Amino acid sequence: MSYHVVLKRSAEKELNALYGTFFERIKTKLLTLEEQPRPFGVQKLHGQEAYRVRIGDYRILYLIDDTARRVDIISIAHRREAYR
Repeated sequence: MSYHVVLKRSAEKELNALYGTFFERIKTKLLTLEEQPRPFGVQKLHGQEAYRVRIGDYRILYLIDDTARRVDIISIAHRREAYR
């Protein structure tokens, strides 16, 4: 059973601002989160219910709702800006 990936409006704008290979790599990772929301390399953030996955210098921050089978993408940002 797969999960439904939902991008927050701000995360959608961040994704659309990317270009080239980063856009394609992040888009591919978002599609894999539908099948496996906790892939190898994912880390739970301290003090929050959020998770993060790395794609090069970029981070995808997201929440997982197992009962609704939903992944809410909070942010897609460069690592120096992702945790602010």
